[in-house]
Amino acid sequence: MNTMLRKSVLAIAGLTAAGGLAAGPLNHATTDTTTTNTTAAAQATKPDTAKLIPHGVQGAQSHIDLNDEQVDNTKAIIAATKQAGMDERAAVVSIATALQESKLENLGHLGDRNDHDSQGLFQQRPSSGWGTVEQITDPEYSTTAFLKGLKQVDGWQDMPLTKAAQTVQVSAYPFHYAQWEQQAADLVAEHWNS
Repeated sequence: MNTMLRKSVLAIAGLTAAGGLAAGPLNHATTDTTTTNTTAAAQATKPDTAKLIPHGVQGAQSHIDLNDEQVDNTKAIIAATKQAGMDERAAVVSIATALQESKLENLGHLGDRNDHDSQGLFQQRPSSGWGTVEQITDPEYSTTAFLKGLKQVDGWQDMPLTKAAQTVQVSAYPFHYAQWEQQAADLVAEHWNS
């Protein structure tokens, strides 16, 4: 009896599925195809996560909510990265560095709170040859200067983010860059094609 009952249930399920296939896709084919194509197109335009974070994130990650100025600075870093002919990974390294150095705020001289004469998104110093105050407080210029330094680091593409950033920045806190890798990758994924 169990075998007979099971065969009956399977037969009914088969008829239901066949009926659903005949009626279902005919009524919904356009919507399903469009949704699939739109989703595929959106995914195709986003950078590959494996390319953005090839080594995985190191350590605990930090995150801050960004205001309009910080988003604009993110977009400026991405634009300068593209202009320099560098890829999404370079943008991730740049944005993570700027998140650590300035929280993506284009900082001027902070008086007693300032680290020497450090200014701008990357806290670059005129006295260290990064450029004039006007230059290093220009997001495009300061990003280009950072990327120029990054290009000079042999094998930066294969390094963990914190090592690549530290080699350029020579910070007193070299491991702090790593905490921003996930947010930087998320920002690049969101804004690379915007």
